[in-house]
Amino acid sequence: MAGLVPAIHALHHARMAGGYVYILASKPNGVLYVGVTNDLVRRLHEHRSGVVPGFTRQYGIKRLVYFERYDTIETAIQREHNMKHWPRTWKVRLILAKIRNGMIFTKRLSERRPSKDVDGRACPGHDEIYV
Repeated sequence: MAGLVPAIHALHHARMAGGYVYILASKPNGVLYVGVTNDLVRRLHEHRSGVVPGFTRQYGIKRLVYFERYDTIETAIQREHNMKHWPRTWKVRLILAKIRNGMIFTKRLSERRPSKDVDGRACPGHDEIYV
């Protein structure tokens, strides 16, 4: 029995070794924030409750619009560093590509009736996409 404990601990540690890169938005067409963490749920709670002072609390940035999972935190940190230097347009395209591929982030998006975008394309819940 004692031989199983290190194996369980090693599996738990391996799961926690990864990281997430995420993008938050303040409102539709609002401010975007790119961050990195090893625990996405905890970090989102920190942003939403405002317990950590800084950019996201100052600008009310609380809505998760995109995330990526990486096997190592180092890879996630490198990706975050690269994304922070991207133009806003690139980030918006990345978010929209995930949404179009079936990754829906808000309950409101899935409940809205299809509307027409300014160029005539159908885009369900367009006004609720936080980019």
